[in-house]
Amino acid sequence: MEPIVELKNVTKVIKGRTIIDKISFQVNKGEVFGFLGPNGAGKTTTIRMIVGLMAITQGDITIGGSSIKTGFEDAVRHIGAIVENPEMYKFLTGYQNLIHYARMTTNVTKQKIAETVELVGLTDRIHDKVKTYSLGMRQRLGLAQCLLHEPQVLILDEPTNGLDPAGIREIRDYVRRLAREKDMAVIVSSHLLSEMEMMCDRIGIIQDGRLIDVQQIKEFVQASGTAFELEVTPAEKAAVILQQHYPEARPTYSRDGVTIALPKQEIPSLVKLLVDQEIHIFGIKEAGKTLEDRFLEVTGEKGAAGRG
Repeated sequence: MEPIVELKNVTKVIKGRTIIDKISFQVNKGEVFGFLGPNGAGKTTTIRMIVGLMAITQGDITIGGSSIKTGFEDAVRHIGAIVENPEMYKFLTGYQNLIHYARMTTNVTKQKIAETVELVGLTDRIHDKVKTYSLGMRQRLGLAQCLLHEPQVLILDEPTNGLDPAGIREIRDYVRRLAREKDMAVIVSSHLLSEMEMMCDRIGIIQDGRLIDVQQIKEFVQASGTAFELEVTPAEKAAVILQQHYPEARPTYSRDGVTIALPKQEIPSLVKLLVDQEIHIFGIKEAGKTLEDRFLEVTGEKGAAGRG
């Protein structure tokens, strides 16, 4: 994997308060990198520093080998970004918006515009006025605008905000396609953890301005071991028995049964224990944890990730 974005001990201090504290990570070409964190953790602040909308107090950020601090123009020419919602001229058509944007950069031909419009699936509506577009279509037009100058890095802050399920799936599919077909590095920040789990290759988790983990998403989700769901009756009695014999496995009781985190080889002994205690077992199945489960474990939050 070839790094294209690198943050080196990046710190941001505002009015004497450290908002971002010495965070470092790399993003590689061809991967989708998810940037997660609770409300106020510093995600949007970090993204604003990456795209040059906010100054860095200490450290540095390089894009394609160029420093944001000392070679700003060379660095940002590699970037296409949507920070929150894309802003368009609603009284113009989608095509006119793209023509207007193309005038602000170089070497964007009409053929390139047509190819980009096709890539994001707007060919049939590109000559309609933007005020007639759905939110999902405006997001796709924003993507087209980001891609006209063929950036190596795409940064999307809450790209699925306000979209319906069909629109969310569209954006997810486009992001995966761009990373795969264009060898593009994509950095995504979102509070929809189920979507991030399906979209991203790696994730970085930020909390209180500090980067607390960077991992492959599958490894991160599986890191806490295997859990099993037991369909048993009486479930409450089973939970008490398992708590006594496997306190470190954190058995939890619910209306549907008991969930316990144990190695697979321990299950036969567990079954024998419950049968000997006259617990009726109707089923046992492996219960994989979700990104949301692991995120809440790591951050200690009671709510999902949000903007920060």
